Amino acid sequence: MPRKIPRLLWVVLPLAYLVYFFDLSASGLLGPDEPRYASIAREMAHSGDWITPRLWGSPWFEKPALLYWMSGAAFRLGLSAELAARLPVALLACGFLVFYWFVLRREFGECVAWMAALILGTSGLWVGYSQNGVTDIPLAATYSAAMLLAMPWVAKRDTRNLPWASAMFGLAVMAKGLVPLALAAPLLMGRHVRDWLRWRVVLPFLAVTLPWYALCYARNGWTFIHDFIIVHHFSRVTSDALMHQRPWWFYLPILVAALLPWSPLFGLAARGTGWKDRRRLFLAVWAVSVLVLFSISINKLPGYILPMLPAVAALMALGLEEAASARWWLAACAGLLVAFPIAAQVLPVAVLTGLKQAPLPRFQAIWLAAPAIAATAWWLDARGRRLAGVLAVAVGAALGIAYLKMAATPELDREVSARGLWRRIEGQAAEVCLGDVKRNWEYGLNFYSVTPLPKCGQNSRAWRVVRAAGDRVALEPNR
Repeated sequence: MPRKIPRLLWVVLPLAYLVYFFDLSASGLLGPDEPRYASIAREMAHSGDWITPRLWGSPWFEKPALLYWMSGAAFRLGLSAELAARLPVALLACGFLVFYWFVLRREFGECVAWMAALILGTSGLWVGYSQNGVTDIPLAATYSAAMLLAMPWVAKRDTRNLPWASAMFGLAVMAKGLVPLALAAPLLMGRHVRDWLRWRVVLPFLAVTLPWYALCYARNGWTFIHDFIIVHHFSRVTSDALMHQRPWWFYLPILVAALLPWSPLFGLAARGTGWKDRRRLFLAVWAVSVLVLFSISINKLPGYILPMLPAVAALMALGLEEAASARWWLAACAGLLVAFPIAAQVLPVAVLTGLKQAPLPRFQAIWLAAPAIAATAWWLDARGRRLAGVLAVAVGAALGIAYLKMAATPELDREVSARGLWRRIEGQAAEVCLGDVKRNWEYGLNFYSVTPLPKCGQNSRAWRVVRAAGDRVALEPNR
């Protein structure tokens, strides 16, 4: 019956559309990873070989098969290139939020569940990666689901959910290799570790992971082990060959930005009074373990810390629930909503030439929405309607995200994605070769061309794509 549906859901559903599905294909595929993964998925869908990932005909063992299967199924359904790559990830991000709400409602109550889901669901990094066809959300969602399923065991040694948690860890291993096993290490310490070693717990993990790993090894032999395990696991931790070397403190500012506009709530999360609760300690250990593990690694990218965000958002919600007054905390979060219209001005140039080269943002009237929402959130909390205050900030974040998409995506499509360039050269593709361009342009153009464009040094043609100012490219005669 409709009256049994929570009233808040009627607000959350349109917010979810704005945040996760609005303008999802407005820009072409971005960066080096998104077109590369989409190319592998498309080839799986067309060839019918769902075991060996192939990039333009050659085996490519950078990641396991989960994302490729998701996107490949979307290609089989006839979705456009951008939707086939991105829609499965956006659906997974939303599906996890539903699961997250149900688990937190069971563990901490409905108010905490709603606040945590609104915080996580509108936080910058979670939303940003949900809009891209890369492996970070599949890992974060499956690993976090496993950790949430393990929570009753942590709290009171209730083992009923452990087989399901084990299966979700298996999906996490199918999303990004051995990384989630290292992230799960805190669960395997202590005198009750034998609960995880029982056959009814181990078998679901093996049933999920073993078929693909065994078949891929059987078909490709030592090459699979060398490339997948040695190069793309251990080298990422110990070598800077992948050119993502960052200092140990890299994730501290990233974490603050990742949870915008909710970053001020770190203070409330740390001030909480319920630290004797084993579930709360578990959330803290979960978050810190992810942060420490990826801080140790030489190679660092912002998306690596996504698996800690569900734990941090839950801690923030618990801190909000316990606070005698949260009006100033919520007002501070609402004030940070100004980051979205600022990002709309800065983002395209920052992606092309780096943040240091981006111009200072110009004041716009839309900035005044942030203090108005801050006043609303402050007023609602002052009258004992804290959840409504959190919802007010979440609505502002959703509208800010939608505005950011509308304002910045066309520029990203023109200047950053290879789709726009491909549309210009498609009619003369047989006369075009690739000069010295960065990987994002090479992989992007090769995705849209389907048959990769040759390098000019190998097959000179009348026109060539060359590097221009910043990260731009240009088409010029090949003299």
